Amino acid sequence: MQKLSLPPLDLLQPFEASARHGSFTRAAEELSVTQSAISQRVRKLEDLMGVALFERRHRKIQLTPEGRELLNGVRAALQHLSAATHSLRQGEDRPRVRLAADVSMAHFWLPARLDPHLSDGPPITVDLAVTDDAAELLSADVVLLHGGGQWPGFRAVRLFDDEVFPVCTPAYRDQHRIKNAQDLLRCELIDLDYIHWDWMNWAIWLTEAGVDAGRAPIRLRTNSYTALLDAARRGLGVTLGYACLLDDDLAKGRLIRPLPDSVTGPFGYYLLLRDGAPDAACALATYLAPGIGAA
Repeated sequence: MQKLSLPPLDLLQPFEASARHGSFTRAAEELSVTQSAISQRVRKLEDLMGVALFERRHRKIQLTPEGRELLNGVRAALQHLSAATHSLRQGEDRPRVRLAADVSMAHFWLPARLDPHLSDGPPITVDLAVTDDAAELLSADVVLLHGGGQWPGFRAVRLFDDEVFPVCTPAYRDQHRIKNAQDLLRCELIDLDYIHWDWMNWAIWLTEAGVDAGRAPIRLRTNSYTALLDAARRGLGVTLGYACLLDDDLAKGRLIRPLPDSVTGPFGYYLLLRDGAPDAACALATYLAPGIGAA
């Protein structure tokens, strides 16, 4: 990374205050220093920049074009610095919880369950990481992810099983007259591409349902469960949905189950709590999955 060349902060603050007030005297009153100290620091900043930042008139100062250009950057930088400082100071008063969730859980399951705890529970700051990368997920204290149930260094509780079933729009079902699993071979299928070996796709599902998966007409394949469901909502075809991640879509009729058939795999979705996690993390984990205390 290129080394940054920045003026000292003790020169930028007097410059910004002087520009805001249009006066060295009022800037000095705000910063609790003398008018002479403000004037000297602004002059030093001008020397460092090699340009005049103010036009000095009798009892009045006015920004030069170069001064206005610098002021835009200085104000933005000071605002960002102020916000970061406020955030850190607030964080000192609130316990921080490192929470990680895979993309599906973060999008479809977590928000409605996290909101009551943040609204009504003890004040905490949640650092939420959303990723499908296992190493990133397992760097947190509380984790929501898909898998087999064994993660060294964590207590785990199973939230729900891998129950997977076809979903589509009502119009798509009616148009294609889907009545059994064999009828899916006449449909456009939206498939989930492998990132993790434990994800289920149409090849697995159709085989388990007793249908020749080699004849499956795949219209779209994606590694994003969210994009996959978006495509199904737009009527592009039939896709596979996971129980408990589709409650809202099914309740509102955006998607339906054209068949009662489902396949339950050996995996599931889990909440993990790191061994030795801080009290705030334990409280959040227990709220999201009460059984974690007995795991």
